[in-house]
Amino acid sequence: MYQKIITKREEGQRFDKYLHKLLPEAGSGFLYKMLRKKNIVLNDKKADGSEKIVCGDTVSIYFSQQTLQKFMGRKAAPDDTDAAAGDPPAKTEIDPETRSALEKISVLYEDGHILAVNKPAGLLTQKAAKEDFSLNEWLISHLLTNGQLTAEEMQTFRPSACNRLDRNTSGIVLCAKSVQGAQMLSEALRTRSLHKFYRLYVKGTVSSERVIEGYLHKDEKSNQVQIFSTQKTGEGSYICTRYYPIRQEADKTLLEVELITGKSHQIRAHLASIGHPLLGDPKYGDKAWNEKYRRQYAVSHQLLHAYRVVFPKLEAPFADLSEKTFLAPLPELFDRVADA
Repeated sequence: MYQKIITKREEGQRFDKYLHKLLPEAGSGFLYKMLRKKNIVLNDKKADGSEKIVCGDTVSIYFSQQTLQKFMGRKAAPDDTDAAAGDPPAKTEIDPETRSALEKISVLYEDGHILAVNKPAGLLTQKAAKEDFSLNEWLISHLLTNGQLTAEEMQTFRPSACNRLDRNTSGIVLCAKSVQGAQMLSEALRTRSLHKFYRLYVKGTVSSERVIEGYLHKDEKSNQVQIFSTQKTGEGSYICTRYYPIRQEADKTLLEVELITGKSHQIRAHLASIGHPLLGDPKYGDKAWNEKYRRQYAVSHQLLHAYRVVFPKLEAPFADLSEKTFLAPLPELFDRVADA
């Protein structure tokens, strides 16, 4: 028999979804059959899988050791946490740029459900290739090192970043440390009740606030987007961007931008489409202007920073986050390129 006590991090999910993560090699039909036959029980009682599990619940599985190992998808014994599924980050060679970025990560806020970090430029939010080391791997290492997460818990819930920034975009990334945290952040992002603001430098003079709209079409092969004023037949996602000037300088303007919608490369491509490309942007920017700042100030990537997030009104267990604002200080590079 295998027994597991549900932790605070795992609570809030349906029992059947929890079992699918705990026993990834078992089919749905088999799991529901085991529930009906009481070979899998919740708190020593028959369950149908629709129950929402809470901290302290006891899951009991009456399988042989061999069967359990097979459906867990691992060879080691179930109590061997070093071999638990979920694969804690392996010690791999990390390239110098990524290592430098990892050292600059700062935690802005942390509680039992979420963690907000200031991600530096040069670090992926999520892996693009198997050998990558991203913010997600840093998060797992951070929680394992601090004793906030066990390898066994990763069998049924893997903490991760909930909003994504490009490798060379810096600023606030919100990470879920629990199922409930992931559910809250996912809903707030989906309904756009969580407001996200960015700071950035653009070419030219911007003198007033404006809301711009359009349609974005992404070419997956080139990982580049195009902006259209009207929707092409069956193509393009609606986008809406609000911006206002913070400071006007000789050849550029420091803007604050609010993402009303959130699409890939939206800020970079949308502003470039109206004649205000981002400073340092290699994809949508002005090459000659970028080269000038590369030579004078070593600007090698777009100056785009997720500066501020504002949470909506929230109830328990997130009352402490209700209507709270988080700020991530601007990178030093912004000060370096600013007019005296």
